[in-house]
Amino acid sequence: MTSPRKAVVLLSGGLDSTTALAIARHEGFESYAMSFRYGQRHVVELESAARVASQMGVQKHVVVDIDLRQFGGSALTADIEVPKGRARDSMSAGIPITYVPARNTVFLSFALAWAETLGCQDIFIGVNVLDYSGYPDCRPQYIEAYERMANLATKAGVEGSQRLKIHTPLIRLSKAQIVARGLELGVDYAWTSSCYDPSPEGRPCGACDSCLLRAAGFREIGAADPLVERFQAG
Repeated sequence: MTSPRKAVVLLSGGLDSTTALAIARHEGFESYAMSFRYGQRHVVELESAARVASQMGVQKHVVVDIDLRQFGGSALTADIEVPKGRARDSMSAGIPITYVPARNTVFLSFALAWAETLGCQDIFIGVNVLDYSGYPDCRPQYIEAYERMANLATKAGVEGSQRLKIHTPLIRLSKAQIVARGLELGVDYAWTSSCYDPSPEGRPCGACDSCLLRAAGFREIGAADPLVERFQAG
């Protein structure tokens, strides 16, 4: 019997990464989830990541500790106000202050290291170019360039025993399409966390870019957001 293929899945605990994990599982991958405690103000997302990983039966879930607060430069890691109540067009006009410098490059590097030690050649990341077109490390060109670099940078790649593939199943989907796909795959979004500025107990602010995009995604397909309903019920 053929063993299932392994995949490292970058899992923040948010809507997009959870959907990417569901897609990896649906495609038959044995999933290894990787999350990061990087000094983010919305660290409550790690509780969501742990719950999602458990519910989806990943083979292993690791949380890597790094501290990007040392560099600042982002509303997610420094004492900078998170933008609230912005119009959809404003969100993609330029690089937003919620962009964390080099974050996806750092995350993919850790995922690459784990993939090599696991002997697997597949990494899943839930980047999206439509809703966050201002993020330079969410673009297809960036992912393609990183994949080329990764295959030059590892022992397995040089020896020809591994050809790394970075999967971006959400990259050209709207938020509504992402939500619809996740619901189709049975994702329980009640325990995901998307907010950039949540309360200590994880209640979403409802006004940051991520909250507004998430709300629009559910609204456009005529579905209620179970996360909002969970807090309303509580």
